[in-house]
Amino acid sequence: MGSAEDDGGMVDPSAEVLGEAAAMFGLLASPPRLHIVWALAQGECDVTGLAERVGGALPAVSQHLSKLKLAGLVRSRREGRRVVYLVDDPDVVAVVRLMVVQLDARSGQVSPVHRRGFGA
Repeated sequence: MGSAEDDGGMVDPSAEVLGEAAAMFGLLASPPRLHIVWALAQGECDVTGLAERVGGALPAVSQHLSKLKLAGLVRSRREGRRVVYLVDDPDVVAVVRLMVVQLDARSGQVSPVHRRGFGA
């Protein structure tokens, strides 16, 4: 067993922080929720547009959005009668982008993920 510090001199995070991180990764472990976060990181959208984009039923996408919103990964704002969702946390965007782009690059193909911009 090692000490609380690794070779880089970084102190291990608390059990509470590790638990919170695991919960966030758990939410993103669902392909539909990850797709929703990916889509929203590229621009805001309403639930109907997201359902069309991710290929999910409206009630299921709405339920995924509720979970993501409760966890603080996405937020919403009202635009008249419409509710628009967005990801405005650059750190969440960076983590999702890093994982998806790295895995996509490992596939050995030049895909639309690399050709299209991805921003907060």
